Amino acid sequence: MEQLREQLTRIQPLDKDAIQQATQRQQQLTKPAGSLGRLEEIAIRLAGIQGTPIPKIQRRDVIVMAADHGVTREGVSAYPAEVTPQMVLNFLSGGAAINALARQAEAAVSIVDVGVATELHHPQLIERKIALGSANMVEGPALTSEQLFKAIQVGFDVLDEIAHQGSDLVAIGEMGIGNTTAASAISATLLQQPVEALTGYGTGINEQQRQHKIQVLQRAVQQNQPDPHDPLDVLAKVGGLEIAALTGVVIAAAAHRIPVLIDGFISSSAALIACALQPRITDYLFAGHASVEPGHRLILAQLGLTPLLSLDMRLGEGTGAVLAMHILEAALRTHREMATFADAGVSERTENT
Repeated sequence: MEQLREQLTRIQPLDKDAIQQATQRQQQLTKPAGSLGRLEEIAIRLAGIQGTPIPKIQRRDVIVMAADHGVTREGVSAYPAEVTPQMVLNFLSGGAAINALARQAEAAVSIVDVGVATELHHPQLIERKIALGSANMVEGPALTSEQLFKAIQVGFDVLDEIAHQGSDLVAIGEMGIGNTTAASAISATLLQQPVEALTGYGTGINEQQRQHKIQVLQRAVQQNQPDPHDPLDVLAKVGGLEIAALTGVVIAAAAHRIPVLIDGFISSSAALIACALQPRITDYLFAGHASVEPGHRLILAQLGLTPLLSLDMRLGEGTGAVLAMHILEAALRTHREMATFADAGVSERTENT
């Protein structure tokens, strides 16, 4: 708990001077004011995050947290729990969508086992297993208090390491069969919405299975009574180890003044928790895309984030977040590389009198 408090107190407002200077530069570039739309806003906010009027991104990282969920025993997913370790090994062999997209974005990928319900060993796997998955939230809290804080600490540690290596931009992703159920329970509680409003089709369940999933969620919330005014209570009672670890990543990234691209529903539920603990964190977040999961759009609305892409994706893994890295890079390239009116000898707009 003490480490969490320390990280939260390190999070500072964006640099106003850098924002002002970046705004002035945008007004001097060879284009009509505002004509690059949100690219201008992105560049200016990145200036505030990095504390420099001309920010840059040299190293890009993707952090994928993996863990299993006890609630899968209730039949809430179209896939068995065995898929979690199988996909982790697929990540490590470079054969998943996140690997292909990360290679395109020239982003380093870190795969972290924080709670997969199988023993896994691989030279490139970051082994930080806390438990063999979470408990079944229908029967009681998904995580103990000790597990919760250990998972958050894993997020701190992983982010601190890549920050030490010089990371300028972090995308977050996850792997864990059953984690849309946890994300639905978390977001329904914190947003104080009925679970059916935030429950989609996850990995491809049908409508009958979705109704069953809603009933399971209602039982879990009734059993645990998570406090909507206490995000850590919510995370422990109806969350998961990988969501807790991603919460730690988001908090630590903001403390290091590193922008975070959040992915879909699950990683956004972690961001929702982080922002509930420290609202300033929102300034450090970019929404990579809009998932087809209904709860995702409600979370983004709550956080005041507009997605950069909308491609009807629902894979997770950080795929939508990594795709959006190209948008942020484009914003910075235009901000940095375009000539000013004075540099190019181009006449500026004249005001009619």
